[in-house]
This record gives sequence, structure tokens and C-alpha cells, in this order.
Amino acid sequence: MKKIYISMLALTALFFTGCADDYLDVDQTEAISTGDIELFNNDAGATTFVTAIYNKFLDWDTTSFGWIGLTSITTDDADKGSSPGDVGTDKDVLDALTYNASNPSSEGNFKAYYAGINRCNQALNIIPQLDQANAGLRARLIGEAKFMRAFMYFTLVKCYGGVPIVDHLPNPSSLEDKNMLLTRKPLADVYAFIEADLTDAIAALPLKSTYSADEKARVSKGSAYALLAKVNLYQKNWQKVVDNCNLVTGYSLVPEYAAMFRLAGENGPESIFEINGVGSVPAKGIKQYSQVQGARGTGGWGWGFNTPSQSLVDAYEPGDVRKAATIIFRGTTLYDGRVVPNTVDNERYNYKAYSSNYSGADDSDANVIFIRYAEVLLMKAEALNELGQTSEAIPLLNQIRNRAKLANTTFTSQDDIRKAIWRERRVELAFEFDRFFDLVRTGQAKTAFAADGKTFTEGKNELFPIPESFLTEAKGLSSQNPGY
Repeated sequence: MKKIYISMLALTALFFTGCADDYLDVDQTEAISTGDIELFNNDAGATTFVTAIYNKFLDWDTTSFGWIGLTSITTDDADKGSSPGDVGTDKDVLDALTYNASNPSSEGNFKAYYAGINRCNQALNIIPQLDQANAGLRARLIGEAKFMRAFMYFTLVKCYGGVPIVDHLPNPSSLEDKNMLLTRKPLADVYAFIEADLTDAIAALPLKSTYSADEKARVSKGSAYALLAKVNLYQKNWQKVVDNCNLVTGYSLVPEYAAMFRLAGENGPESIFEINGVGSVPAKGIKQYSQVQGARGTGGWGWGFNTPSQSLVDAYEPGDVRKAATIIFRGTTLYDGRVVPNTVDNERYNYKAYSSNYSGADDSDANVIFIRYAEVLLMKAEALNELGQTSEAIPLLNQIRNRAKLANTTFTSQDDIRKAIWRERRVELAFEFDRFFDLVRTGQAKTAFAADGKTFTEGKNELFPIPESFLTEAKGLSSQNPGY
């Protein structure tokens, strides 16, 4: 996948600007002449349209500062960090859960994911027209685009609840399409749309094992089954979680937990959906992802945001190797020999975002793993336990614990195992963008946030606000989430 980013063309700038100034400013393929489409009527050209979707995850608003603020700084796993005088535009209010409908991170995330959905719709519209490209390749690329669209909608649902379903390229002159863009759909409708896209993706995508070495980061059939299991998890469709987890085959836990978050361990046997960053020119990494989370101050290399909380530190059991692989501690030596001096501003930093080769650069080689096999095991364990099959859930939980150099769990009751799985998700998946949503879906949020000194308002903070700019443009077609 590294070389896929290198192949990104000016096509992105020309055709994929998405929602630049408002929610109707969408470039369409109608603006591309038949002759221009013919320029891409080959295997490489067809692939470029889907590469553009992957590349959307490299953007600042999609996976970097705002996303970190929404999914991590808000939680009990992290504090704002940095320095008291540097609020990172809005990271102080995110940390305190006092954001409103004008919050720039929430708005940026909303726009970024709809721009990504626009790229998916571009690909789904154009690729079927490229009849000179290999038919099997075109089918696979359509499967990749549908997986990406499903992933983007799942992200939006978790953040905002019901959202507009944009299932094709909109025509700005069409009132029907305007209403499509600006009308929030019920949660059940969005979930049904996600599931339909994933069903199509499963039918079209190959197994991960069939990809060549330079394409191993592309999504596969296993990626779609794993995401569908996660969608089922959020809807508490427990048997479907088990069934779809069972279909995620060809993956395994890597022996060394920390290795997955280093350059040599990228896209390994545990990786199911991973976005690559490339620090070298002309390719690019996830914009400032490593930089904004790097150690700040004298001897540091970054901005110092999203610092691991004392609550997270305390969540690790003695001997758990994941703590040292997840948290950079002031005064320690990192795996590459870098000494973190005692002069840096904060006690702790996010190790999973660290880049050895490009630690302070705008673009680094750090990857972001969105789904990995350990989570599949934990999802299956959680579902089995909820189905009353606790004895079958325990060995799956123990696989995760044993890899972390911990002994088997001593718990046996359904309620104790439920809580043990929740605790295991926290320490296993720390800084992998799940904690906020896990606390909400499991009903732990108010208590967990209170223990970390934050006030979580039930009936409000389960969702982020719909951007005020969107509602202004919607002119009554959509309404705000409760409490904002």
C-alpha cells in the first residue's frame, strides 16, 4: 500500500474536492467529459479512483487532530496535554465535554467523512464505465469502495446518530438530491444501508491471502466480515456478531503486541483494516498525526496533545506488556534508542502514534489500525457471553490476556466476564479510537467519566452535535441532537 500512495495523481485535486464551502458543493462526474474518462479506462486508471478513497484517511480532519480530539481526548483514557496556554483550537472544551454545535472538530469530522463518501460515490459511478479495465479488478474495486462507504457511515452513525444517506452523486439542480444531502435519516435506515454495502463488499472482495505483497493493506473479505460484526455489536445482534466473527479467517495474533505499531510490523497477520502513512517525499503520511501527539517541550519532538491519563495507567494490571507499548513515559528510553528527557512538558504520550524515522515531521510513517484480529476475538467473546455461552467466551478472552503476558482470568460468572471483556477492550485497544464509543454503547459512560473528573450528561453526550453550519443550510430539513 505504500506505493499506492505514491501513485496518487492530480485526479484527487481535480475531481474529489467534496464539501469545500457548503454541503452542496460537490464535484460530479458529469463534469468529466467522455474523453477524460477514457484516459482512465484501464486497470491503473480504475484503481486510482479507489486509491483516492484510501488517501482521504490521510487528511487532517479525517484521521488527525480533530478525530483524535473527538475520540480520544474526550475520554477517560486521555487528557488534552500540550501546555495550559495551548488549547489546540478546541481540545480543552473536548476534554471537558463542554463543546457545542459550532465545535470545529465535530464540524471538520462531519465534512471530512462526507467528502470521503463523495469519493466512494465517484468511484462507484465511474468504475463500471471503464470497460477496458479488467472485469475482475473492477468488481474488486467496487467492493473496496462499498467497504469504505460503509466504514465512513458507521463512523458517522457512532458520532452523530442518524445522518443523511447520500447513495449517489448528487445533482445540484435537483431538489430531490438537495433534500437527500440535507435530511437526516433514522438510525435504523443508516444501519441497513451500511449492512447492504458490506454484503455487497463481501461478495466482491477477495481473501487477504490472495493480494500481492504491495497490495496487502487493501481491504479484503475478512475486513468486510469484521466490520459487519462490529456493526452487529453496536446493535446488540449477538448471534450475528458470532457468525460474522467466525467468517474472519486467515488472521492471527502477532506474538509481540508492540510490534504492530512499528514500521516493521505494519500490515501483519493481525491487521484487518489499516491506513498507511509514508513519511518520504513525494508520498505522504497521515497529516501531522504523529507530530500533534509527540512529546512537547525541551528535548521533545511534537505538540504534546492527547496524553495518556492516570486513569488509563491504573487500568493496566501488573506485568501487562501493553502498558509500555501504549504509553511513552517521561525519562524512559524508546525502542529505537531515543531518550525521552525529563525536560518534556508532560509525563506521558501516545506511543502508538510514534514515528521513529519522522518523529517531528508533518508527514510520518506511522500507520493507523482501525480493525485488527484481537478485536474480532473480543467481539466474539462479548457476544458469546451475552448469549449465555460464558464458558466459550472465556478462552477467547484468555488468548488476549496471554499475549499480554497475563494469566488466565479467574472470573467465571456472566457479569464478571462481561466486565472483564470491557476492561480488556480498554487496555488492548487504547488510543485506537474505540473508547468513547465503547463507553456509550455499554452504558458505562457516566460512571467512567465521573471517575476521571468529567461530567457526562446522559441524553446528550452519547452523540456529538450536528454542525450548526449544516443545520443552517438544511433550513428545517434536519434537527439537532438533544442537548445542543
